[in-house]
Amino acid sequence: MDIVRVVSFVLWFSIAAGPPFAAYAGSETAHHRHWGYEGKNGPEYWGEMEKENAPCKLGKEQSPINITGSVKSDLPAIRFNYKPTALKVVNNGHTIQVNYDKSSSIKVGDKSFDLVQFHFHTPSEEQINGKPYEMVWHLVHKSAEGKLGVVGVLVKQGKRNDAINAIAANLPEEQGKEHAATGVSVNAANLLPSNRGYYHFMGSLTTPPCSEGVSWYVLKEPVEASTEQIAKFKALFGKNARPVQPLHTRMVKESK
Repeated sequence: MDIVRVVSFVLWFSIAAGPPFAAYAGSETAHHRHWGYEGKNGPEYWGEMEKENAPCKLGKEQSPINITGSVKSDLPAIRFNYKPTALKVVNNGHTIQVNYDKSSSIKVGDKSFDLVQFHFHTPSEEQINGKPYEMVWHLVHKSAEGKLGVVGVLVKQGKRNDAINAIAANLPEEQGKEHAATGVSVNAANLLPSNRGYYHFMGSLTTPPCSEGVSWYVLKEPVEASTEQIAKFKALFGKNARPVQPLHTRMVKESK
């Protein structure tokens, strides 16, 4: 659930108006105070920057969280239907985002979501028993009813990950514009671990305006990426992870 600025709740859901979820990770206008991950523009101040950011401060189902004390449950398997897409990359000033063509999706029980984009955070925003991983990618999906579902894939330091080679080789330094890599494609299916067991909880966007009602599916098994690959993403943004948020009354379910 790398998963980044949204000017308004409406922009977050307006897929047809422009590149998919471009607003999720960093649109900025002259009259808006710039948010970030450090100092007076850091996460503890997001809720005070704009009226629409109030959930960042007042929400009771905020993401990310420290996943601990999960309850084993009869959760349905996530059915992934991911297909290759032309590589379209955006540096939005807060993360690297890969916009995805239509026709890829997931189904969880009776809920269906179309894959819209995925992006990266270093270190991971989610923690497992108080421990973050070196990286996470968030695969962001939207249902026909406008609901969001995010699959989080935790990344640990290890062997080179071929699935992100093409992305790492096409990281745009210029912010804001979508960069289409000629003749290059990616397949989100290759970003997933072999074991698709997961933790499930209700949460929010991990960036302003921190809107709630997002279904989170964090895969239990991490994947690996090399030190060099992780460093290449980290070099662009440094630490771009929101601190973990209180669980409050939420229950974290874990697939058996």
